Amino acid sequence: MTASLITGRGNGRVMAPEPPGNDVSVLCAPMATSYGPGGAHDAQVRRLRDLLRSAILRRSFTHGQLPGEPELMASYDATRATVREALALLRREGLIDRRQGVGTYVVVNAVLMRLAEAHGAADPVVGSVFNRRMRPRVLDRSTIPLPAIAAERLGAPPGVPCLRLEYVALLEDEPTALATNYVLFPEAERLLTLPFDSDWYALLREAGVGLGESEFILGCAPADAITASLLDVAEGAPLITIEQVIRDQDGRPFNLAHIHTRGDRFLFVSRAVRDHAPSA
Repeated sequence: MTASLITGRGNGRVMAPEPPGNDVSVLCAPMATSYGPGGAHDAQVRRLRDLLRSAILRRSFTHGQLPGEPELMASYDATRATVREALALLRREGLIDRRQGVGTYVVVNAVLMRLAEAHGAADPVVGSVFNRRMRPRVLDRSTIPLPAIAAERLGAPPGVPCLRLEYVALLEDEPTALATNYVLFPEAERLLTLPFDSDWYALLREAGVGLGESEFILGCAPADAITASLLDVAEGAPLITIEQVIRDQDGRPFNLAHIHTRGDRFLFVSRAVRDHAPSA
């Protein structure tokens, strides 16, 4: 029997027509690859690692328990060597642990966060970390001359007084992010002595400081020794870097922040819808 392949609209799946008896099969043809020696195996390990990491960080495994090696081999059509190497990579990242008689289990508690909430542009939903679940460990809260580079980002004269407020964000007493804020006056005046006992946006609200716009520049950098110590990660561990500028409701920038966030603790969720309306 000759089967023709069709591509499903919108999902990219290539499927064969349904044969008699509703026995639907997916035809997979081997494709040529350009991996070097050992490269195809390494790619299989990497892809399996990525799939399992996604499931781990989204808390997809019941009670944090991963399937055993035979089940993973069958589910992902992988050899035992591939499964073991993928699990070893995840263990090296600090996402799982393996114990004799217990199996493989998740050791991280990652948080899914809407990007709009991370910006402070949306009200936190029930259960959000921005619903007073975090608390800060303040490292520095002082008035300093505004550094030249910060002045350029905020469109202010270098050397004018600003509030530097630096803290480690704690979630369930675990360090998750390091943030250094430079805040211009008059907003800084309201933040100088106000108790800081939750997240940054709660502090702004309690101070009566309105947020009009938030801009992120996202990147990644290895943790230096000092940052690693503050965030309780290994030196060189990958961190999500965020440079944030907050503007008031009139578009005036007043807050520059440099934030280092643990990538094994936060996943940012962003959705966008393409506008298919015809152009004028």
